[in-house]
Amino acid sequence: MELLAKRHRDQASSGEEDSFGVQPRRVADLAMVPNLRWSSTGLCRRTRSQCLFSSCEKQGDLSSWISDNIKKKECIYFVESSKLSDAGKVVCECGYPREQHLEEATGSHTFQGQEWDPKKHVREMPTDAFGDIVFTGLGQKVGKDTPSSLIYQLMTQQWGLDAPNLLISVTGGAKDFKMKPRLKSIFRRGLLKVAQTSGAWVITGGSHTGVMKQVGEAVRNFSLSGSFCKGEVVTIGIATWGALHNRESLIHPMGGFPAEYIMDEGGQGHLTCLDSNHSHFILVDDGTHGRYGVEIPLRTKLEKFISQQTKERGGVAIKIPIVCVVLEGGPGTLNTIYNAITNGTPCVVVEGSGRVADVIAQVAGLPISEITISLIQQKLSMFFQGMFETFTESKIVEWTKKIQDIVRRRQLLTVFREGKDGQQDVDVAILQALLKASRSLDHFGHENWDHQLNLAVAWNRVDIAQSEIFTDERQWKPSELYPMMVAALITNKPEFVKLFLENGVQLKEFVSQATLFYLYQNLEPTCLFHCKLDRVLGGEPERLDPGVLLQRVAQVLRELLGDSTQLLYSQPHSSDQQRLFTVPSVKISVQGVNPQSSYKHSSGQATFTIDPVRDLLIWAIVQNRRELAEIIWAQSQDCIAAALACSKILKELSKEEEDTDSLEEMLVLADEYEQRAIGVFTECYRQNEERAQKLLVRVSEAWGRTTCLQLALEAKDMKFVSHGGIQAYLTKVWWGQLSVDNGLWRLVLCMLVFPLLYTGLVSFRNRELQADRCLARVRAFFSAPVVVFHMNILSYFAFLCLFAYVLMVDFQPQPSSCEFLIYVWLFSLVCEELRQLFYDPDGSGLRKAVLVYFSDYWNKLDVCAILLFIAGLTCRLMPSLLYTGRIILSLDFTMFCLRLMHIFTISKTLGPKIIIVKRMMKDVFFFLFLLAVWVVSFGVAKQAILIHNERRVEWIFRGAIYHSYLTIFGQLPTYIDGVNFKPDQCSPNGTDPYKPKCPEIDQARQEPVFPEWLTVLLLCLYLLFANILLLNLLIAMFNYTFQQVQEHTDQIWKFQRHDLIEEYQGRPPAPPPFILLSHLHLIIKRVVLKIPAKRHKLFKNKLEKTEEAALLSWEMYLKENYLQEQQFQQKQRPEQKIQDVSDKVDSMVRLLEMAHLKKSGAVEQRLASLEEQVAQTATALHWIVKALRDSGFGSEEGVPTLAPQKASVGRDPELDSGSKAEDPGDAYHVNARHLLYLSCSVLRFPVPNEKVPWETEFLMYNPPFYTADRKDKDLVDPVGDALEPLSRISYNAVDGPLDRRSFHGVYTVRDGLPLNPMGRTGLRGRGDLSCFGPNHTLQPVITRWRRSLDGAICRKNVKKMLEVLVVKRGPSEHWMLPGGFREPGEMLPRKLKQVLRREFWSSFERLLTQGIKVYKGYMDDPRNTDNAWIETVAVSIHFPDQSDVELKRLNSHLHSCDEGMAIRWQVVDERIPLYDNHKVILQKVAALFMAYY
Repeated sequence: MELLAKRHRDQASSGEEDSFGVQPRRVADLAMVPNLRWSSTGLCRRTRSQCLFSSCEKQGDLSSWISDNIKKKECIYFVESSKLSDAGKVVCECGYPREQHLEEATGSHTFQGQEWDPKKHVREMPTDAFGDIVFTGLGQKVGKDTPSSLIYQLMTQQWGLDAPNLLISVTGGAKDFKMKPRLKSIFRRGLLKVAQTSGAWVITGGSHTGVMKQVGEAVRNFSLSGSFCKGEVVTIGIATWGALHNRESLIHPMGGFPAEYIMDEGGQGHLTCLDSNHSHFILVDDGTHGRYGVEIPLRTKLEKFISQQTKERGGVAIKIPIVCVVLEGGPGTLNTIYNAITNGTPCVVVEGSGRVADVIAQVAGLPISEITISLIQQKLSMFFQGMFETFTESKIVEWTKKIQDIVRRRQLLTVFREGKDGQQDVDVAILQALLKASRSLDHFGHENWDHQLNLAVAWNRVDIAQSEIFTDERQWKPSELYPMMVAALITNKPEFVKLFLENGVQLKEFVSQATLFYLYQNLEPTCLFHCKLDRVLGGEPERLDPGVLLQRVAQVLRELLGDSTQLLYSQPHSSDQQRLFTVPSVKISVQGVNPQSSYKHSSGQATFTIDPVRDLLIWAIVQNRRELAEIIWAQSQDCIAAALACSKILKELSKEEEDTDSLEEMLVLADEYEQRAIGVFTECYRQNEERAQKLLVRVSEAWGRTTCLQLALEAKDMKFVSHGGIQAYLTKVWWGQLSVDNGLWRLVLCMLVFPLLYTGLVSFRNRELQADRCLARVRAFFSAPVVVFHMNILSYFAFLCLFAYVLMVDFQPQPSSCEFLIYVWLFSLVCEELRQLFYDPDGSGLRKAVLVYFSDYWNKLDVCAILLFIAGLTCRLMPSLLYTGRIILSLDFTMFCLRLMHIFTISKTLGPKIIIVKRMMKDVFFFLFLLAVWVVSFGVAKQAILIHNERRVEWIFRGAIYHSYLTIFGQLPTYIDGVNFKPDQCSPNGTDPYKPKCPEIDQARQEPVFPEWLTVLLLCLYLLFANILLLNLLIAMFNYTFQQVQEHTDQIWKFQRHDLIEEYQGRPPAPPPFILLSHLHLIIKRVVLKIPAKRHKLFKNKLEKTEEAALLSWEMYLKENYLQEQQFQQKQRPEQKIQDVSDKVDSMVRLLEMAHLKKSGAVEQRLASLEEQVAQTATALHWIVKALRDSGFGSEEGVPTLAPQKASVGRDPELDSGSKAEDPGDAYHVNARHLLYLSCSVLRFPVPNEKVPWETEFLMYNPPFYTADRKDKDLVDPVGDALEPLSRISYNAVDGPLDRRSFHGVYTVRDGLPLNPMGRTGLRGRGDLSCFGPNHTLQPVITRWRRSLDGAICRKNVKKMLEVLVVKRGPSEHWMLPGGFREPGEMLPRKLKQVLRREFWSSFERLLTQGIKVYKGYMDDPRNTDNAWIETVAVSIHFPDQSDVELKRLNSHLHSCDEGMAIRWQVVDERIPLYDNHKVILQKVAALFMAYY
């Protein structure tokens, strides 16, 4: 049965130590519990999984899904057991009492007389235990036969868990054990760190005991720390349902949402409780009660299934790696480790945790020959003191064999030792173990390194990549890093992006059209830019052409950057469209597939982009990825423009962002980029003012043909625009060719009396103009924006004076000459406004020009004033509307006067004040809304109380609105209290149009009868709120606005100063009305001569390519200076200094704490070295003594005997890495002694190394007998279980068609069966082999030189490289040589015939006879037994010349007759995925030709 649950912890108390293939004591059923919530500590965590069950509808869907797919187990046949329950009740063999059985189970006669069998007498039923566990607890039942795929579907789809990047299976002691406090802290911290940083699932037994309790407490501590907000650690407990205490509270037919579970450790007895700190549970049930280990096979299958799944993210597809972490443990844990190592799963053993973990850790660094039965016995007595007496001799032998096999595969075994260099934390040990195991995998060439790097990227552990992957051992080509670079970008891992850039990746080479297309396809779905792009792509087909997608991206970017920029990606031409391709989904597999084979990186990005770094920066910034954008910006060339563009994009996106936190992050990031632009520009300005000012107005092709200054203005980056260098440039433009030190009075005098220009009254910046006395000085003076501005001011004042004179003095029925002059003057103003309206130097179109014109507030005011003047003029020319026309023109005069405020914005004193007034006007509008509420409410109430049925609209407005408004300013109604009431001042019936209607009065007494107390009270309340509250609120609003503007007065004035300067820099020199001459000249140029408008170079300058390249290189150099200065300043900050000191202190403390640990280790190493030297000296003395004695010196008496050398134990495997792994004690066959025979479930008798030779006494040796049944019985030897059929076999001779002679000489025949000449294997019979004794095979090794495209032989480490012909059958991961067994009388192996056409067989036989025998002898094959073994002859067939006729014939005749058979030429390398025994042969061939291996 299975229980699906979320958030809880617990496990079995005695049997739950295993997870990797340990054989269960009982066949288990599975039950699962999804979605637990934690409440045991009072903390309520809301997770993605919990949200799954936030509604009844979702709970119903889950209940329905579980009922259809998950089953539990029920016993249907009651058989009384000889054992009683804890309560003394009679129980069934399943462990449950009679009352907990179905009625049919106790009264059934179907199985009468049968022995209880869980396979027959347990049936599946819909589970009744699932839901959310709340600890004060939950449950769901399912059958043990539930497929792993179904469970995985439940976890990822129903629970809503993301597929893991790593699977950590924690195993060990199921009973409580003690760990050193420091080791416990290190383990907990490291386990949770690797789980959180790598996105791992942690799988345990789920109970509140032993190692599961340690994991639970680690998660609890993590949840109570500040790190919990970063994400929940997924901890999945897989426990036995029948061994669970208080499981009845988890049962509910429709699921428990929540199910309350009570942890009662005091009353659990031999059962166990769930651990409350796990996040999910899977409870396994086989229908029995009180039996542990039921969950082991299901856990093993589930872990294996998960490890075979592929997770894809960011273009990288990895098979989910798995690692086993071992703490303490007993016999079951040893089986778990052995099965894990056998299946290729890396294991991390924590030394110091006790028992099995310490035994393995102590011997992990020893040669196999030193791991003897006596040593293991010694270690067991040391670490298993309480239960050592229970270890039998056969058990110790089995442990020795398993530990030897575990240690033999050192690449899969990592021992974590506290204080060991590089392993200060368990997380580093776990990840290093996975990488070490990855290195041992048989991958071709660089694919193994790609595999490791992909794992590091998936885990987001750049520290591991730096220390383990980017080493001198492997030199990475930039192109090899491109796929991982894409993955790091998409998954937002900036540290990896930085690492790849440091290791040779060039962004300009990396960014191609395919790359950018794929990156935009994988935008973060939650980012605002993704939504905007979706809207633009609403009607587009799903499979877009890359060029079309990038064009849509450019449209969205133009919206963000403003209309001043052009599209960054243009529409591809028809010829280009034919070359464009539909980019396939980039998927990088790490399991034996070259990432470059699936990731198509195309060069030639110049065909679609100007600046690839810019494209990548935009992609990062639109997703608000701060660290990524910072790294990419540091690589950009046009860095000031890039920073300002980023600021603009972020500010525009923030306007549409609804999430407050994201909005604030965007604005903060925008401000950071503005500061970077300021910083780089400051560096440039310090170095060279002129070149820095060129950067401001340089046309940037990369950013849509705009300028830095224009980008800053569009983004409203006031700090940047107010920079001293920019203001100096604007001042320079403002004064034109005049010197800025000219006084204003000098300019006015020269404007009024221009001949004074020749007197030297004003000075010019240009020396030639200063010395020249010709017309050029006049032109330069009157074209200066400052002069144009002041001339326009004088002209405008003259216009207003003339306008006022006409309105007040000379407004005749027939227009006078002064009035006609006003008309001409206004016409010139209209012409100038039209020129500004249609001014389009960038050629962006009339629509854009109109929008730009009306985006200016003062332009709107000008248009309104002109239209109002036209309306007044129209009325004025009609005699009947003459007075109306004068009124309109009078109002229009007011609007023209308001236009003066724009002129005064150039003033540093008045300019900010005008800005304050504009801001306060907005405050007034908000205030008026609040004021209107009180005015209307009081006015209507007052009017209704005082006046009865007033029907005159104008007097209603006066009484309800006008009088109420005047009351605020102290004009109180005279009769509101009835004291000053006078009947003659009002109209009783409301008939007098000049008097208000009288209030309610007593006609007899002529006195008011309205409630005076009420009207007075309303008046007091009204005055209180309106006069005191609202007016003071308005004052406070004005004060806040004033302070806010006043703080940034200088910035605001400097920012707005640009618009005025640009306006007058491009304005015709002549003031109105003389400006009409300039307009006439302009019409001739544009209409007659067709000369297009151009923006003045002072604001937009297109540089030559060489000059621009030099300028950008200079800018980039100074940007590096700026970044270095920023880093230095960051280090000088007090907070950073304190942090640095703290880190150093922590490092020193850590080193001091480890010093005593290393000291003892160093002493042990020195003693071991001394012991070894003494042993060598003793051996040498023994040899000297023997030599002297053999030479006749001395006598036999008194000869010193050499004491046997004791094995040194507990050495570090890293320290012994220099010693030979293949020592003499490990020279025996290894593959032939694997405990599990290949093709069946037969287990070999464990044979440790020291017991392999037949000469060594091994009294308890009793191997099983196994001979496979073969269909071709005529071609194989008898089974061998009877001696009579075997008596006809002639051993050590040619027996008919079979040659039973051994290459190793005469072998022994005992009891009618031959003995393996290499020693014991742990299995009798002939196994899967055909005959007893030697089974001869032929292994042809067909090689050729590996050549490049030009035909040259490839080399590696100076040596030539070989290619070998290999084959592979079916789904096997290993390749093999095309050899094997031969039919009697045949020369070619059967396997070789399957890959060669029949017509080439005879030719190949001839090649075999000409080949070189490289090996002849015994093969260490897993099929070997005590009585049957394989011997082979390896023949090398080498083709040195690529034009060899036989080689060409061979290639032409290669053909697989079997569809499941694959053939290929493979590069010879030590990591070539061949079977081990074939690798040995291939290594000999490489040595024969002195080739690389």
